[in-house]
Amino acid sequence: MNLAWLLSFWILCTSSFSQGALSPGGTVNVGAIFTFSSINGRVAKIAMEAAEDDINSDPSLLGGRKLSINMHDSNFSGFLGIIGALQFLETDTVAVIGPQTAVMAHVLSHLANELQVPFLSFTALDPTLSPLQFPYFIQTAPNDLFQMTAIADIVSYYGWSEVTAVFNDDDQNRNGITVLGDKLAERRCKISYKAALPPEPKATRSDIQDELAKILGMESRVIVLNTFSKTGLLVFDVAKALGMMENGFVWIVTSWLSTVIDSASPLPTTANSIQGVLALRPHTPDSKRKRDFISRWKQLSNGSIGLNPYGLYAYDTVWLLARALKSFFDQGNTISFTNDSRLGGIGGGYLNLGALSIFDGGSQLLKNILQTSMTGLTGPFRFNPDRSILHPSYDIINVLETGYQQVGYWSNYSGLSVVPPETLYGKAANRSSSSQHLQSVVWPGGTTARPRGWVFPNNGKELQIGIPNRVSYRDFVSKVNGTDMVQGYCIDVFLAAIKLLPYAVPHKFIPFGDGHKNPTYYDLVYKITTRVFDAVIGDVAIVTNRTKIVDFTQPYIESGLVVVAPVKKRNSNAWAFLRPFSPLMWAVTAMFFLIVGAVVWILEHRINDEFRGPPRKQLVTILWFSFSTLFFSHRENTVSTLGRLVLIIWLFVVLIINSSYTASLTSILTVQQLSSTIKGIDSLITSNAQIGFQVGSFAENYLNEELSIAKTRLVPLGSPEEYADALKNGTVAAVVDERPYVDLFLSEHCEFSIIGQEFTRSGWGFAFPRDSPLAIDMSTAILQLSENGELQNIHNKWLQRKLCSSQDIGSSADQLQLQSFWGLFLICGIACLLALLIYFCTTFRQFSRHFPEESDSSVQSRSRSKRLQTFLSFADDKVEQWKKSKSKRKREDELSNRSGEGSMSVNRSERIQRDISQERENGDTWLH
Repeated sequence: MNLAWLLSFWILCTSSFSQGALSPGGTVNVGAIFTFSSINGRVAKIAMEAAEDDINSDPSLLGGRKLSINMHDSNFSGFLGIIGALQFLETDTVAVIGPQTAVMAHVLSHLANELQVPFLSFTALDPTLSPLQFPYFIQTAPNDLFQMTAIADIVSYYGWSEVTAVFNDDDQNRNGITVLGDKLAERRCKISYKAALPPEPKATRSDIQDELAKILGMESRVIVLNTFSKTGLLVFDVAKALGMMENGFVWIVTSWLSTVIDSASPLPTTANSIQGVLALRPHTPDSKRKRDFISRWKQLSNGSIGLNPYGLYAYDTVWLLARALKSFFDQGNTISFTNDSRLGGIGGGYLNLGALSIFDGGSQLLKNILQTSMTGLTGPFRFNPDRSILHPSYDIINVLETGYQQVGYWSNYSGLSVVPPETLYGKAANRSSSSQHLQSVVWPGGTTARPRGWVFPNNGKELQIGIPNRVSYRDFVSKVNGTDMVQGYCIDVFLAAIKLLPYAVPHKFIPFGDGHKNPTYYDLVYKITTRVFDAVIGDVAIVTNRTKIVDFTQPYIESGLVVVAPVKKRNSNAWAFLRPFSPLMWAVTAMFFLIVGAVVWILEHRINDEFRGPPRKQLVTILWFSFSTLFFSHRENTVSTLGRLVLIIWLFVVLIINSSYTASLTSILTVQQLSSTIKGIDSLITSNAQIGFQVGSFAENYLNEELSIAKTRLVPLGSPEEYADALKNGTVAAVVDERPYVDLFLSEHCEFSIIGQEFTRSGWGFAFPRDSPLAIDMSTAILQLSENGELQNIHNKWLQRKLCSSQDIGSSADQLQLQSFWGLFLICGIACLLALLIYFCTTFRQFSRHFPEESDSSVQSRSRSKRLQTFLSFADDKVEQWKKSKSKRKREDELSNRSGEGSMSVNRSERIQRDISQERENGDTWLH
């Protein structure tokens, strides 16, 4: 809009004048711009006049000054509203209450910024009127950001995913719907269609009928109406005529409807069509001041109009300004204006811009307004740091035939509740879904059951459901030859699921494919995006590239890619029991049996009678003890600490070897063996072998794109017979396909088997358009089928087959190699060595103390071989025997000492010889 042209219209006959300070006993001028023929305009006028009288009744409030509110009727015209604002700014106006609509607010806020005159509005609640851009425009009621958040919470609470928005196409209503879209998106909902109507009051019955007719043919039945009162009531009148106020529809209306209900008495005739509607109304806490004002209202209005919440906000806005002015004057400020030097040189024609002046105290008055805290008719009133109103909240009312009922509240603090928000402010904020509650609602048509919120588009048109026209694996889905009927596992699951839905689903199955080969499933699913099909039912795997274009239901069967290869049974023979271990493994195991037996014999021989006796007996004992540990049936007790330690470790090793042997032997005797070198997907990737896949399956793209297998290695196969032939004649080394197909294939071909594990995890589901609510309901139905066992019954009917004795080879039954057990053998070997080392060190120390070495070097060199023999004899002796020998020798030494010096000349070598002879005699006695 050309502001210069507007200014010229106003200043055409205006001449320059000077401004000065307002005297202490003067009048404080405040402007007000409203459409006084509208409901909110009429209510606001009465409320502001009442506030003006109440303020002026206390002369001390403004220091002897009078507050004068000058009213200007914009009469639904943005042009007239701007003219009125310019007229106010021509005089000593310190603030303006208004404008009523955001259209004017966006324009007048620029004037407010330049001339520093605060504008306060409780009806121009466009959330895009940013305080950063328009610091002098103040919203004194909750703006539409909070109202749209409340509507989004209601939609989410009832579980609806899509809404249709009907609105006047002006700044306030259009921007409000934009915010609603953002808030719905935060809750994973969306606006499916926006029906824009001409701005108030230009919308005609024909305009509305055209838009509602479009909505009637759409899917969503949740309608949000964000208009002004005249357009809104006309919308309901047309909706009633089109049958859109019946069962299945949901209407959520912004606060304009509550103002009509509260203020218009009786309601307009068109209001008879609003039964079942949910509406919002700004919430104002109950208080004595509020009740007194309501009692006073009939006198103030002469019964011409009822009071609504915006009348309360109008009254509080005047008081807010008065308190800010009181602070302004108490701070020693005066009201004065200064010419804007930038406007002095601008002119031409009849423009006289010098009449516009800057309010010198505007910035201070603005600061006082934002810092004012009071308790008004609307409750505690103050601004948050972001300049929003403290604790914005709404009543949620349900319009009935005989009036309305309140079904709950919404507040920015706690969300939806059935108790007044002010009772929750002292508690911790809780916005969890479990804490959100509303009372029962009577919906359009008189039902109390929650509407589904959507219908099939085009009023009952049959769903066009695409199904794959398969030539193989027809147990899943197929067309009955010569008829239009379809059957199969997938079809039965779908039909069983829709029976559980609380509504009818008219549908028609349409085969996709030429009937000569299986269709490409991505092309089939893509038909949903082009609206050829409304859904796709069949053996459709849920994979990434498909989920990007459609929505799937909950999987109704598990699926994943597996590898199939030829197998053969290994013939059993008399030596099959040797297969579990490799020859080296057998040899090392047998060697350790003997080593452990020998080690335990050495450790126990000197102290344990069960390990003593003739050499033949001792050899038998070693062998028997060693191999009896294989069955944990050894009867010899071990008494030495080292022997017990070695035995415990060895028994643990035997347990592991025994268990592994048993498992491997069982596998060899019962499991089929591979007849190829393919052991699973990893070996298949690294080989250069050809790989078969089913035509139309996603396996081709997965193998090529995800596993980087060249397309030249991929061989398309169309039927189970082609699978079998290709595997038998070696055309392909293996086939990669989805598990449900493979299970059917293997039920008839026992010469093949699954190799390895599934290397993808997915499932089959039904495909629907993005954000389709039917996909959610069908997922719930599939879960119910799974829980009540019906899904398993359908599976048994179509897919249960008698399987071969073994159809799944997790890995080939190879022989167990030494490398699988070398760690155990290493531990056991180290334990044996340490035990022997400790044993020999202890024995040698005992020998050295019993038989000290000769100091004479000549004698020492001659007796080394004899000393070694003595040590071996000592180590072979039982401990009790050498202790007795030691005591006897000690007594002999004492007798020789008493015989005198002569006996000491006995040759030491002879004494050693005598000792050796004695030891030999003892040994001979033990051997015999």
